Amino acid sequence: MAQGVTSAPSRKGSLLRGTILVLVGATCWGINGTISQELMQGYGVDPVWLTCVKQLGSFWLFLVAARLATPEQFSGAVRSPRALLGMLVTAISTIVLLQVAYMNAIRWTNSGTATVLQSLNLLFVLAYVCVSSRRMPKSREVVGVVLAFVGTFLIATGGNPGALTLPLMGLVWGILTAVGQSLLSIQPVRLIQRWGILVVNGFAFLFAGLLLALFARPWECLPALDARGVALLVLSILVGTFGAYLFYMNGLKEVGSMRATLLGTAEPVVATVTSVLFLGTVFTPTDVAGFALIIAMVFLTA
Repeated sequence: MAQGVTSAPSRKGSLLRGTILVLVGATCWGINGTISQELMQGYGVDPVWLTCVKQLGSFWLFLVAARLATPEQFSGAVRSPRALLGMLVTAISTIVLLQVAYMNAIRWTNSGTATVLQSLNLLFVLAYVCVSSRRMPKSREVVGVVLAFVGTFLIATGGNPGALTLPLMGLVWGILTAVGQSLLSIQPVRLIQRWGILVVNGFAFLFAGLLLALFARPWECLPALDARGVALLVLSILVGTFGAYLFYMNGLKEVGSMRATLLGTAEPVVATVTSVLFLGTVFTPTDVAGFALIIAMVFLTA
């Protein structure tokens, strides 16, 4: 009895801590979307180049922190080919896919639209939970799926079936972003439990950066960045990459995939607001209606 009484507050504290961490991480991602949009559209930065530089610019922050904070996990992972292979898989299946898709979705649309389309990741997470739990979707989850598709339809066509207001490539990259985000909430969980957030992110970002460098060759095509552009790039690395993944993945460990996906709704809201305030992005009434339906879907299905 006494043990049950003491564990309840501990569980509530863990959920609260995890909730705050996920919200902070999602906010960092939302801000990063607006920064990335400005770098790509204002300075002509290539999305693959930007993604590569962000990985190579942030992996060492994770690994230095891991070496200082969790030296035993760091040393153990370095000596374990199986662990490194798992982190390579994480790099390819989550970080490379998610980051490249997200940057291209922003390039073809804008940060607000890209992050709202990313919210469709809940559908993939829901499908995974239903299959792994061997259960059928609940009625409210079915309603959520309908809202998701209606919302995407409004954003893509402006309500007119004969017109595609959202570029087809923007829609494709947005859906791929949702796939990558869903994998991020599922695939690396066991690795993180064994080796820790810092170690897994550090090596995954290192592998992702090296893989992308084969295609981006960042040393050959440096964009013309002024002092403001360099500051935005540094902010994207520190806040939008290192900070976002650090906070989100720590929160994910506390609250689980479904809750983290729900709380991630803060990202499209932040991205949309900052895009309007700082970049002057204009959204149509059907865009806003589509955003609202997708956000409603997240709350219904989680």
